[in-house]
Amino acid sequence: MILQEILTGLVERQEPVLLNDGSTDWEADALLEKLSQPMLKRSAYLQAGMYIAEIDNRGYLGQVLYKVKQKG
Repeated sequence: MILQEILTGLVERQEPVLLNDGSTDWEADALLEKLSQPMLKRSAYLQAGMYIAEIDNRGYLGQVLYKVKQKG
């Protein structure tokens, strides 16, 4: 799965979450508009309710890209 698919899924399901990159809270639709195509095409994994992490070229979880926070 790629980051774009994860973010699109969150938007389509109207998930009440914010994604924190370490300094800013983002809504999924705002990230879809802001991020570059190379970033959106990165392999990623969503651990529901916890984080979105990149998947490295060996198939292992890498750096956490966004922590998932519940809105409200």
